Amino acid sequence: MDTSENASSDFISDFIKEDLASGRFGYVHTRFPPEPNGWLHIGHCKAFYIDFAMAERFGGKCNLRFDDTNPEKEDISYVEAIKRDIRWMGYDWEDREFYASDYYEYLYDLAVKIIKKGKAYVDDLSDTEMSEYRGTARTEGSVADKNNITGEPSVRTTPPGKNSPYRDRSVEENLDLFARMRGGEYPDGAKTLRAKIDMAHPNLIMRDPVMYRIRRESHYRTGNDWCIYPMYDFQHPLSDAKEGITHSLCSLEYEIHRPLYEWFIREAEVFPSRQIEFARLNLSRTVMSKRWLLKLVQDKYVSGWDDPRMPTIAGLRRRGYTPEAIRSFVSQIGIAKTDSMVDIAFLEYCLREDLNRRAMRVMAVLRPLKLIIENWDENTTEELEAVNNPEDPSAGTRRITFSRELWIERDDFEEVPPPKYFRLYPGNAVRLRYAYIVTCTGCDKDADGNVTAVRCTYDPETKGGNANASGALGSRKVKGTIHWVSADAAVPLEVRLYDYLFSVERPMDAAPRPDRVPGSQGCRGDFTDNINTNSLEVIANAWGEPCLAAAAPEDRFQFERLGYYTRDPDSCIQDACADGRPVFNKTIGLRDTWAKIAKNG
Repeated sequence: MDTSENASSDFISDFIKEDLASGRFGYVHTRFPPEPNGWLHIGHCKAFYIDFAMAERFGGKCNLRFDDTNPEKEDISYVEAIKRDIRWMGYDWEDREFYASDYYEYLYDLAVKIIKKGKAYVDDLSDTEMSEYRGTARTEGSVADKNNITGEPSVRTTPPGKNSPYRDRSVEENLDLFARMRGGEYPDGAKTLRAKIDMAHPNLIMRDPVMYRIRRESHYRTGNDWCIYPMYDFQHPLSDAKEGITHSLCSLEYEIHRPLYEWFIREAEVFPSRQIEFARLNLSRTVMSKRWLLKLVQDKYVSGWDDPRMPTIAGLRRRGYTPEAIRSFVSQIGIAKTDSMVDIAFLEYCLREDLNRRAMRVMAVLRPLKLIIENWDENTTEELEAVNNPEDPSAGTRRITFSRELWIERDDFEEVPPPKYFRLYPGNAVRLRYAYIVTCTGCDKDADGNVTAVRCTYDPETKGGNANASGALGSRKVKGTIHWVSADAAVPLEVRLYDYLFSVERPMDAAPRPDRVPGSQGCRGDFTDNINTNSLEVIANAWGEPCLAAAAPEDRFQFERLGYYTRDPDSCIQDACADGRPVFNKTIGLRDTWAKIAKNG
């Protein structure tokens, strides 16, 4: 993917400049309007990055408004999670925190106003009947369930619909029925309030959409004060108008809803906010919908919303991502008008670039094998100096303990090495990082023939890895360098190795499943069919430098030669893991596939 074209295509700024120059608006005021029905994911990062960035660029303001008009799915815990994640990302809305639920009376009054103009009516059709009258069959819908109660797709070639038999009720009757709906006289689903627009409109959204429905659900903020709730397409433009929002920036799937957005503003005779759409973020190897993320949580494919395999902000944070890396990614992919798929490797590239600058280097051994230095005094230890971050001289150095017995990675020794293997094998020499050059003399085995320890000798003249020192090695070139930790000083760790949650680039492209209907040719599978069953490996007996025991949650490190790791909050909860040892999540490996792609591209 070439990000340079998208980054330079900032059409939203151009629209805003035109509006300011023409006098359409004298200021810029945006909003980020999440629904509190789940945790934010990285796609929302792009949305609020645009909302806050545009306000800042033009000296304006950005509101945080919770569009909380669907009490069945909303909860205060989601509100708190959303606020926490936005703050972590570095954004502040100051005193501009609003809730659509605070506008219920205002919205009701505007609905009454539209009824009085003869532009809305109370309908008795059921959901199924309404779909039939609109000229669509009920299907698993499309843009978002929040936008309609019938679930039909938004764009579809269909014949004109037909008017509801209740469409021509008088204004007086509609006002009476709507008041009685509010008063709780009718059961759930018995009646709806619909806008009177055009049942033959080619845009299905404009075929008399629902404005209010009856739902006896307790709201997390208003309790049982209301039994009717406004639909998203009705409340959203009018909430924007109430707050004086000049530019309502939203993702591309709402482009087809723009005529309705403008219709409600016009008929309600309120502040004329302008809706502008941009392409949403689609990221390979993951799903970008709270609906599907909720399924992963509820069906226990993951441990929760903050599982490090999730694309939620909390999941990325727990895995070790930084706000700076995410903001860099979002800014570089740019703002486009056409949907596309972004390779997750580019997100990982932005992360590596950031962590390489900030992460402290340490040594840790995940799959330990004992290394014994035969010519080292077993009662002697030595303090060596190690660099904390070669990219940041101000990070300084640390002292590490060297002793006769060390832990090394099991795959750093082969009794019979394959071709081009430059690590330890009988007769070969390697550098021990920050320490000495050692030569393998053999190995110990158990009764089953498994290697239990590697034996070496060290050259005392090669401290710091000097391969040209005199002595047993002479000036022979040493090709391999391996990491290690002292068996006497190392601390035990639990390490969790995370891979992609999905095994394919596009998880929603599920293959047919012939087993669903006996004797059938198969039908579309579920995106969970593409779950990577090996996306988590827990290593319970790793070892690391002593400084790792004092790491705080979210402290990030580069485990030399292994990748980047961050301390998980679990490790600060008593009995969260074996022996109370620190837990570290693998954030990302050292290999950069995106840089390779970019170089060859």
